[in-house]
Amino acid sequence: MTIDAGLYDFQGLNEKIRAEQGDLTIEHCLGHRFIGAGDAGRTITIHGTPGNALGCYLNGATLVVKANAQDQAGDTMNDGKIIIHGDAGDAIGYAMRGGEIYVEGSAGYRAGIHMKAYKDKKPVVVIGSKAGSFLGEYQAGGIIIVLGIGCTDEEVYGRFCGTGMHGGKIFVRAKELRRVLPEQVHAEEADAAALAEIEPYLQAYSQYFDKSLPDDGKKFFVFTPNSKNPYKKMYAMN
Repeated sequence: MTIDAGLYDFQGLNEKIRAEQGDLTIEHCLGHRFIGAGDAGRTITIHGTPGNALGCYLNGATLVVKANAQDQAGDTMNDGKIIIHGDAGDAIGYAMRGGEIYVEGSAGYRAGIHMKAYKDKKPVVVIGSKAGSFLGEYQAGGIIIVLGIGCTDEEVYGRFCGTGMHGGKIFVRAKELRRVLPEQVHAEEADAAALAEIEPYLQAYSQYFDKSLPDDGKKFFVFTPNSKNPYKKMYAMN
Protein backbone atom coordinates (compact mmCIF):
# COMPACT_ATOMS: atom_id res chain seq x y z
CA MET A 1 0.00 0.00 0.00
CA THR A 2 1.35 3.42 -0.99
CA ILE A 3 0.12 6.69 0.50
CA ASP A 4 0.79 10.11 -1.04
CA ALA A 5 1.51 12.32 1.97
CA GLY A 6 1.17 15.38 -0.24
CA LEU A 7 -2.60 14.89 -0.17
CA TYR A 8 -2.84 15.24 3.62
CA ASP A 9 -1.90 17.44 6.54
CA PHE A 10 -0.13 15.64 9.38
CA GLN A 11 -3.36 14.71 11.16
CA GLY A 12 -5.01 13.37 8.04
CA LEU A 13 -1.91 11.38 7.12
CA ASN A 14 -1.76 9.71 10.53
CA GLU A 15 -5.45 8.85 10.38
CA LYS A 16 -4.85 7.24 6.98
CA ILE A 17 -1.85 5.28 8.30
CA ARG A 18 -3.84 3.96 11.26
CA ALA A 19 -6.71 2.94 8.99
CA GLU A 20 -4.51 0.74 6.79
CA GLN A 21 -3.19 -2.72 7.64
CA GLY A 22 0.16 -4.22 6.74
CA ASP A 23 3.33 -2.66 5.40
CA LEU A 24 3.14 0.85 3.96
CA THR A 25 5.14 3.15 1.70
CA ILE A 26 4.69 6.89 2.15
CA GLU A 27 5.63 9.19 -0.73
CA HIS A 28 6.19 12.97 -0.79
CA CYS A 29 6.55 13.32 2.97
CA LEU A 30 7.35 16.90 3.97
CA GLY A 31 7.41 17.63 7.69
CA HIS A 32 4.41 15.48 8.64
CA ARG A 33 4.63 14.87 12.39
CA PHE A 34 4.03 11.80 14.56
CA ILE A 35 4.32 9.22 11.77
CA GLY A 36 4.21 5.70 13.20
CA ALA A 37 3.20 6.82 16.69
CA GLY A 38 2.62 3.71 18.80
CA ASP A 39 2.74 1.46 15.75
CA ALA A 40 3.66 -2.24 15.88
CA GLY A 41 4.07 -5.29 13.70
CA ARG A 42 4.81 -3.77 10.28
CA THR A 43 7.30 -1.78 8.21
CA ILE A 44 6.63 1.80 7.08
CA THR A 45 9.00 3.16 4.44
CA ILE A 46 9.05 6.95 4.14
CA HIS A 47 10.26 8.87 1.09
CA GLY A 48 10.88 12.48 2.02
CA THR A 49 11.53 14.17 5.34
CA PRO A 50 9.18 13.33 8.23
CA GLY A 51 8.53 15.97 10.89
CA ASN A 52 9.02 15.92 14.63
CA ALA A 53 8.34 12.89 16.85
CA LEU A 54 8.70 10.26 14.15
CA GLY A 55 7.95 6.90 15.80
CA CYS A 56 7.03 8.36 19.17
CA TYR A 57 5.88 5.56 21.49
CA LEU A 58 6.81 3.08 18.74
CA ASN A 59 5.90 -0.41 19.93
CA GLY A 60 7.54 -2.82 17.52
CA ALA A 61 7.18 -1.45 13.99
CA THR A 62 10.13 -0.68 11.72
CA LEU A 63 10.30 2.81 10.21
CA VAL A 64 12.69 3.33 7.29
CA VAL A 65 13.35 6.94 6.27
CA LYS A 66 14.93 7.48 2.85
CA ALA A 67 16.05 11.03 3.71
CA ASN A 68 16.71 13.16 6.79
CA ALA A 69 14.49 13.23 9.89
CA GLN A 70 13.63 16.16 12.12
CA ASP A 71 13.64 16.44 15.93
CA GLN A 72 12.67 13.84 18.54
CA ALA A 73 12.62 10.74 16.35
CA GLY A 74 11.91 7.79 18.64
CA ASP A 75 10.51 9.94 21.46
CA THR A 76 9.65 7.50 24.30
CA MET A 77 9.74 4.53 21.91
CA ASN A 78 9.27 1.15 23.53
CA ASP A 79 10.30 -1.32 20.82
CA GLY A 80 11.01 -1.59 17.11
CA LYS A 81 13.51 0.10 14.81
CA ILE A 82 13.95 3.49 13.15
CA ILE A 83 16.44 3.52 10.27
CA ILE A 84 17.30 6.97 8.90
CA HIS A 85 19.19 7.19 5.59
CA GLY A 86 20.46 10.70 6.27
CA ASP A 87 20.86 13.03 9.24
CA ALA A 88 18.60 13.45 12.28
CA GLY A 89 17.65 16.56 14.22
CA ASP A 90 17.77 17.24 17.96
CA ALA A 91 16.74 14.94 20.81
CA ILE A 92 16.51 11.66 18.92
CA GLY A 93 15.68 8.84 21.32
CA TYR A 94 14.30 11.24 23.92
CA ALA A 95 13.25 9.14 26.96
CA MET A 96 13.68 6.06 24.78
CA ARG A 97 13.08 2.84 26.72
CA GLY A 98 13.51 0.10 24.11
CA GLY A 99 14.21 -0.61 20.46
CA GLU A 100 16.94 0.64 18.15
CA ILE A 101 17.58 3.83 16.16
CA TYR A 102 20.15 3.94 13.35
CA VAL A 103 21.21 7.26 11.78
CA GLU A 104 23.45 7.01 8.74
CA GLY A 105 24.85 10.52 9.16
CA SER A 106 24.86 13.01 12.03
CA ALA A 107 22.49 13.85 14.89
CA GLY A 108 21.80 17.19 16.54
CA TYR A 109 21.78 18.22 20.18
CA ARG A 110 20.64 16.07 23.10
CA ALA A 111 20.61 12.70 21.36
CA GLY A 112 19.64 10.00 23.85
CA ILE A 113 18.53 12.42 26.58
CA HIS A 114 16.82 10.54 29.44
CA MET A 115 17.30 7.14 27.80
CA LYS A 116 16.50 4.35 30.23
CA ALA A 117 16.53 0.55 30.45
CA TYR A 118 14.40 -1.93 32.37
CA LYS A 119 14.81 -5.71 32.60
CA ASP A 120 15.05 -7.00 29.00
CA LYS A 121 14.49 -3.56 27.48
CA LYS A 122 17.77 -1.96 26.39
CA PRO A 123 17.47 0.94 23.92
CA VAL A 124 20.23 1.53 21.40
CA VAL A 125 21.06 4.61 19.29
CA VAL A 126 23.74 4.34 16.58
CA ILE A 127 24.92 7.57 14.93
CA GLY A 128 27.17 7.21 11.90
CA SER A 129 29.04 10.49 11.92
CA LYS A 130 28.86 13.03 14.76
CA ALA A 131 26.51 14.12 17.54
CA GLY A 132 25.84 17.60 18.91
CA SER A 133 26.20 18.89 22.46
CA PHE A 134 24.55 17.25 25.48
CA LEU A 135 24.81 13.76 24.01
CA GLY A 136 23.42 11.28 26.56
CA GLU A 137 22.24 14.01 28.92
CA TYR A 138 20.74 12.42 32.07
CA GLN A 139 21.15 9.00 30.47
CA ALA A 140 19.88 6.27 32.80
CA GLY A 141 20.35 3.19 30.64
CA GLY A 142 20.86 1.78 27.17
CA ILE A 143 23.67 2.26 24.68
CA ILE A 144 24.61 5.20 22.46
CA ILE A 145 27.23 4.61 19.74
CA VAL A 146 28.82 7.42 17.72
CA LEU A 147 30.95 6.11 14.88
CA GLY A 148 32.74 9.30 13.87
CA ILE A 149 32.70 8.51 10.14
CA GLY A 150 33.94 11.47 8.11
CA CYS A 151 34.50 13.83 11.05
CA THR A 152 37.39 14.93 13.22
CA ASP A 153 37.95 13.94 16.83
CA GLU A 154 36.93 17.46 17.89
CA GLU A 155 33.60 17.07 16.07
CA VAL A 156 32.56 13.53 17.00
CA TYR A 157 30.66 14.70 20.10
CA GLY A 158 29.88 18.22 21.28
CA ARG A 159 30.06 20.00 24.62
CA PHE A 160 28.66 18.64 27.89
CA CYS A 161 28.52 15.02 26.74
CA GLY A 162 27.00 12.83 29.48
CA THR A 163 25.89 15.71 31.72
CA GLY A 164 23.83 14.19 34.54
CA MET A 165 24.53 10.66 33.26
CA HIS A 166 23.75 8.00 35.86
CA GLY A 167 23.38 4.80 33.84
CA GLY A 168 24.00 3.21 30.47
CA LYS A 169 27.00 3.55 28.18
CA ILE A 170 28.18 5.88 25.43
CA PHE A 171 30.63 4.52 22.86
CA VAL A 172 32.61 7.02 20.79
CA ARG A 173 34.95 6.14 17.93
CA ALA A 174 37.95 8.47 17.62
CA LYS A 175 41.73 8.51 17.59
CA GLU A 176 41.80 10.60 20.78
CA LEU A 177 39.26 12.23 23.06
CA ARG A 178 39.56 15.94 22.41
CA ARG A 179 36.68 17.37 24.44
CA VAL A 180 36.47 17.65 28.22
CA LEU A 181 33.80 15.46 29.83
CA PRO A 182 31.78 16.26 32.98
CA GLU A 183 33.33 15.05 36.23
CA GLN A 184 30.70 12.36 36.71
CA VAL A 185 31.63 10.65 33.41
CA HIS A 186 34.39 8.04 33.32
CA ALA A 187 36.09 7.40 29.95
CA GLU A 188 38.37 4.55 28.92
CA GLU A 189 39.29 2.65 25.80
CA ALA A 190 36.78 -0.10 25.12
CA ASP A 191 38.07 -3.57 25.95
CA ALA A 192 37.22 -6.82 24.15
CA ALA A 193 34.08 -7.42 26.21
CA ALA A 194 32.77 -3.92 25.51
CA LEU A 195 33.46 -4.28 21.80
CA ALA A 196 31.66 -7.62 21.73
CA GLU A 197 28.64 -5.93 23.33
CA ILE A 198 28.27 -3.44 20.47
CA GLU A 199 29.32 -5.69 17.59
CA PRO A 200 25.73 -6.71 16.64
CA TYR A 201 24.76 -3.05 16.31
CA LEU A 202 27.82 -2.25 14.20
CA GLN A 203 26.92 -5.12 11.90
CA ALA A 204 23.34 -3.88 11.66
CA TYR A 205 24.54 -0.37 10.77
CA SER A 206 26.75 -1.80 8.04
CA GLN A 207 23.88 -3.89 6.69
CA TYR A 208 21.27 -1.12 6.70
CA PHE A 209 23.47 1.49 5.01
CA ASP A 210 25.75 -0.79 2.99
CA LYS A 211 28.93 0.69 4.45
CA SER A 212 31.72 -0.51 6.70
CA LEU A 213 33.81 1.39 9.22
CA PRO A 214 36.77 2.97 7.45
CA ASP A 215 40.31 1.87 8.23
CA ASP A 216 41.29 5.27 9.64
CA GLY A 217 43.10 4.40 12.86
CA LYS A 218 40.19 5.28 15.13
CA LYS A 219 39.27 3.17 18.16
CA PHE A 220 36.31 2.97 20.51
CA PHE A 221 36.12 4.69 23.88
CA VAL A 222 33.35 3.95 26.36
CA PHE A 223 31.83 6.51 28.73
CA THR A 224 30.09 5.42 31.91
CA PRO A 225 28.91 7.27 35.05
CA ASN A 226 31.53 7.21 37.80
CA SER A 227 29.52 8.69 40.67
CA LYS A 228 26.63 7.43 42.77
CA ASN A 229 25.47 11.02 43.09
CA PRO A 230 25.99 12.69 39.69
CA TYR A 231 23.83 15.70 40.60
CA LYS A 232 25.65 16.69 43.80
CA LYS A 233 27.88 19.37 42.29
CA MET A 234 25.20 20.56 39.91
CA TYR A 235 22.53 21.34 42.48
CA ALA A 236 24.33 21.76 45.80
CA MET A 237 26.65 24.47 47.11
CA ASN A 238 29.03 21.96 48.66
